[in-house]
Amino acid sequence: MRIRFDPEQNLVIIPVRVSGPSGDVIVRLALDTGATDTMLDWEVAVLVGYDPARLRERVRITTASGVEFAPRLTVAKVEALGEERRDFPVLCHTLPPSATVEGLLGLDFFRGRKLVLDFRARVVILE
Repeated sequence: MRIRFDPEQNLVIIPVRVSGPSGDVIVRLALDTGATDTMLDWEVAVLVGYDPARLRERVRITTASGVEFAPRLTVAKVEALGEERRDFPVLCHTLPPSATVEGLLGLDFFRGRKLVLDFRARVVILE
């Protein structure tokens, strides 16, 4: 599948459907090939029916502000670029108010696939 993006913007934004026990929501995630794991804003996890505060497992992550620990949550389903991942692990982290996205779509979502970022054609293609 392919979607268009604006190469003049600072981020490549991917619309992503996240499903949980309370339903699903479409969020804007930044495509981040520098992130090994997909990350959702804490509020998104709560919105679809999860409580990240109750999770015991914490993963050490490095952010722009330093090293922090984030809970790892398995969400029922994540859909993006025509692909679906069930029982998909994501990290939960509160993003700053200045963030223009609700998380990051990391390398774990793309493993085993062909990902093309074509800046001339202004498209993201996932095969």
